[in-house]
Amino acid sequence: MYISTYEIHTRRNNITIALLLINLVVYILASIWAGRFIDLRGTYPMAFLGQVNAYVVYNGWFWQLFTSMFIHFDIMHLGFNLFWLYILGTQYERLFGGGSLLITYIASGLAGNILTLLFMPPLTLSAGASGAVFGIFGALLIIQALLGGNIMMTLMYGFFILLINSLGPGINILAHAGGFSIGLLIGYLNVRGLRRYLYRVRYRY
Repeated sequence: MYISTYEIHTRRNNITIALLLINLVVYILASIWAGRFIDLRGTYPMAFLGQVNAYVVYNGWFWQLFTSMFIHFDIMHLGFNLFWLYILGTQYERLFGGGSLLITYIASGLAGNILTLLFMPPLTLSAGASGAVFGIFGALLIIQALLGGNIMMTLMYGFFILLINSLGPGINILAHAGGFSIGLLIGYLNVRGLRRYLYRVRYRY
């Protein structure tokens, strides 16, 4: 998808790189804190920075709604999410800029964490950037559909990807679904803004 008026080839991927580094640094610091590197399950840093529903509700640890989207269970979990954050984040940032990418990441991650808080058991422990990454994926998907694709087929494809990546033990489908849904909404709003911009440029004179 090429949009010349947005000068996508001149945009840098500063926010994408920053998000990648934040996730990586948080994992390294949590590993040092925990005294282990490969797997952080069962450690205090994971319980403190991940989202434990009971801690949020009864202890008032509301920061977990935000910190949990930057901490990962193990090195494979981290690597998988960082890979897709780079692939999708660079595409998104070149189209709509770093500010929009940051909003999409935070809003999508937060939406998934709130759904987890509302509908999963009190002792649920949730962590990872996947809800935020699914938000970026959803935004890109709806943008492609609205700018010339088949909306129904694109949405079916998106929900299929969501489903196959949310099956299996220990996977938080609510975090994925919440992030994906907010991403669709943000992508829709971005397309509306883009169309208004192109209209002003076209009829400026």
